[in-house]
Amino acid sequence: MLVCGIEITASEACICLLSYKNKAFNVPDCRVRSMSMVKSTGTGTEAIRYFHDSFKKLLEDYKVDEVVLIERHLKGKLAGTTTGFKLETAIQLIDLPVHMIDHARIKAQLKRNPINADFQDLGLKGFQQKAFQAAYAYHNECIYPAEEE
Repeated sequence: MLVCGIEITASEACICLLSYKNKAFNVPDCRVRSMSMVKSTGTGTEAIRYFHDSFKKLLEDYKVDEVVLIERHLKGKLAGTTTGFKLETAIQLIDLPVHMIDHARIKAQLKRNPINADFQDLGLKGFQQKAFQAAYAYHNECIYPAEEE
């Protein structure tokens, strides 16, 4: 299963692909590490459509099975921007399963199943770390479902 982990910052989506096959994780090469809404494409609506179409094409090209988005705060100091929420909406409208994961679930999965590789050895940039952790946590939730109490 190939999952695209996404962290949305102020105006861009940081992307990391992660697959799990034959009981091994793999970080495939991806031509894009982050995508933003290009304002030079015209009005706001045209920019959102361009982002949506570009992102959809990227997911189709790499045959991504599912998308995992890190949840963002709605209010307060860490709240997302309007551009960020537009990016999130454009991603959720793609015809793939899109799952939201919060920071607490990511932290719990990383504690339960620590990453056994050095992040720099994976060939990812530092800004992709949270997107990678989201995809890794989601894979682990699928592999090791929560134990019923």
